[in-house]
Amino acid sequence: MKTLRTVAAGLAALIAFGLAGCGGERTDNDTGDRAGTVTGPITVFAAASLTESFTTIGKQFEAAHPGTTVTFNFAGSSALATQINEGAPADVFASASPKNLAVVVDAGNSEGRPTTFVKNQLVIAVAKGNPKGVAGLAGLTEPDVKVALCAEAVPCGAAAKAAIEAAGVKVTPVTLEQDVKAALAKVKLGEVDAALVYRTDAKAAAADVDAVEFPESAKAINDYPIVALKNAKNGAGAQAFIAYVSSPEATKVLTEAGFQAP
Repeated sequence: MKTLRTVAAGLAALIAFGLAGCGGERTDNDTGDRAGTVTGPITVFAAASLTESFTTIGKQFEAAHPGTTVTFNFAGSSALATQINEGAPADVFASASPKNLAVVVDAGNSEGRPTTFVKNQLVIAVAKGNPKGVAGLAGLTEPDVKVALCAEAVPCGAAAKAAIEAAGVKVTPVTLEQDVKAALAKVKLGEVDAALVYRTDAKAAAADVDAVEFPESAKAINDYPIVALKNAKNGAGAQAFIAYVSSPEATKVLTEAGFQAP
C-alpha cells in the first residue's frame, strides 16, 4: 500500500505538473496570439492631406493583418476633432496639427499619448506652367492673382498665416477653404491662380499643378500627431494601426509622398 500510494502520488503529481505545464504553454501561446492577431474593422479619422498616403498604408495594413478592414474619414483636422468630441465612432485620430489633436486630448477622448509620425511643409500651388509667374509669397499680392487659402481654424490655414506673417506681406484670398484638398481643387479647376497647400498635396496633383517653393514655409512646418481614441470599438486594432504607421513600409510611403521625418 505504501508503495502503491507513493506511486499513485507520484503519478498524480506528474500528471498535475504536465497539465499545468501544458495549460501554461497554451495560455502563453494564446496571449501571444491575442497580442499578435488583429481582426475586425478599424475606423481612422485622418487629416485630408493624408488621403493618398493613408489609403495606401491602409491597404498594406490589411494585407499584413488578414481579417481587418480599415475605413477612413478624411477631412480638415478641426472638423474631425469636433466630430470625435461629439461622439462620432472612431478608433484612431491622425491630425495635421498638435493643436487640433489637443482639443480631443483635453476633452478626455484620447487613449494614451499622441505620437508625432511625420511633418509637412507648405508650397504655392499654381496652374501648370505657372502662367502668372508666381515666384514667392510676394507674387500672391499682385492684384491680378487670385489666391485660395485654408481657413485659419484648420492646420493648413494656420500654417499659411504664419508663413505670410514671416514674409511680411499681405495676401487677400478670394476664398477660404475648410481643408487643403478644397484649396488645391480651386487651382485645378482654374477658379484661382494660386493656393497655399502642403508639399505632399501638390506632389500628389503634379499632373495638374506646379509647386513653387518659398523660404518662409520653413517658419510654418506642421507636426502630424496620431493617437488612439478612448471609445475605440477596436482598441487592439487602433494600437496596431498606429504602430504600423511608424513601420519601415509605411514610412517609405509617407516619405515618397513628400512628408518629412518627425
